[in-house]
Amino acid sequence: MMQEELMVLLYILLPLAGGFLGWIARWLYAKMQLTSAEQRAQRILTEAQKQAEAQKKEMLVEAKDQIIRERNQQERENREWRAEIQRYERRLIQKEENLDKKIEMIERQEQSLQDRIKALAQKEAVLANQEAEYMKKLEHVAQMNQQDAKALLIQTMESEAKRDAQALINKIEQESQLNSEKRAREILVTTIQRLATEVTNEVTITSVNLPNDEMKGRIIGREGRNIRTLETLIGVDIIVDDTPEAVVISSFDPVRREIARIVLERLIIDGRIHPARIEEVVQKVNKEISQKIFEEGEKVVFDLGIHNMNPELIRALGRLYFRTSYGQNVLMHSKEVAVIAGMLAAELGCNREIAKRGALLHDIGKGIETDSDQNHAEIGMEMARKLGEDPRVVNAIGSHHNDVEPICLESVLCQIADAISAARPGARRETLDNYIKRLENLEGIAEGFTGVDKAYAIQAGRELRILVNNEQISDDQAKELARDIAKKIESDLKYPGRIKVTLIRETRIIEYAR
Repeated sequence: MMQEELMVLLYILLPLAGGFLGWIARWLYAKMQLTSAEQRAQRILTEAQKQAEAQKKEMLVEAKDQIIRERNQQERENREWRAEIQRYERRLIQKEENLDKKIEMIERQEQSLQDRIKALAQKEAVLANQEAEYMKKLEHVAQMNQQDAKALLIQTMESEAKRDAQALINKIEQESQLNSEKRAREILVTTIQRLATEVTNEVTITSVNLPNDEMKGRIIGREGRNIRTLETLIGVDIIVDDTPEAVVISSFDPVRREIARIVLERLIIDGRIHPARIEEVVQKVNKEISQKIFEEGEKVVFDLGIHNMNPELIRALGRLYFRTSYGQNVLMHSKEVAVIAGMLAAELGCNREIAKRGALLHDIGKGIETDSDQNHAEIGMEMARKLGEDPRVVNAIGSHHNDVEPICLESVLCQIADAISAARPGARRETLDNYIKRLENLEGIAEGFTGVDKAYAIQAGRELRILVNNEQISDDQAKELARDIAKKIESDLKYPGRIKVTLIRETRIIEYAR
């Protein structure tokens, strides 16, 4: 039992003793290792301190060397700056000395000028006193004061200037007339001689002859059906009165009047007059007239050699074939104006095609069907602009009655050609009342000026002769008066061509020998 307990005890104690001995051995080993590491760390630390000290010394040496070098560099720069400043100081001192010298010289000059100014002021005072004394003596001798003398001098100079200016104007006008009138006369004579046109005929026919009075009843029809149909389809008034063997067609539209004339003539020849037949004939004649309108416009364009004309413009030109102005056919008038304008442009070296085109289309507004309240020049100008005509052509159309200002010479030529065509003998018929009224207006304008005794309109109103009072109007004033009267006529009256103003100043001296 004791042995067993002892064995059990040994079994317990032996592991414990072994574990304790192992722990002691491990502790001793670890302590030995720790001691070795500390020693190595201490050696490393010591070596590091030594190296740090060495590097510290080296860096201190290098820093001292760098500081020495920088200090030396700074000292050199400071020496250079001090030398530069010294040079600047020397230059400034020199400039100050020069400025002092200049100031002294300027002061001396200023003092000299002051002395001269004082001397001049004294001389001016003396001269002013002498001038006043001389002025008093002059006024006493001339028996007039300074203001009167100035007024007299100004008046004299003004009269001399007017006289010289008038003489110069007369000279210039004489020279220009010798050249310009001769050249203009040559151009116009050449142009007119090359142009041959027909004389104005009577007004477009507005009546239709009948074979007998029985035809009037057939035209009227049962209960007026035929005549109502004619008036409705064509847009005219057919007047059936007591005029033997004739009916009258009334309409402001010449195209409609022409259509009605042709329809009536064909119905009379055919003999079948009833609403259905009337409608058939009216349709046929409308087509024929439309074709004729285009053909007439195309013919004129072809005769003049004008190309690329818009069909709308050609049709509007064709409608002018049926229009008249003071008895003058508008289409023939337009063609005549185009020919004259083309000749004038050729003589003057202008654009002949533009001049002809603008002149041909100048009255195109009369052939346009519109309800606008604008005049024919404005209507034609607007249509030409919309159809892409040249701006010069558009301006020629709008300016031929001075509704707009002409912008080119071709527009002016269109005005001249229009006036020539309208004013030539036989071109237009004018009523006696209008003729007399125009002459009275001419004479009234001239007689409204001061100094005019009597005025006479001669040469069908193309010349105005004026008699002036020689006591009220001088020779110099006569020229100005004639020019003023001409300008007054230009601004107040509308007339074709030009009006010659002739002013007559006469001095009669009568003596009797006894």
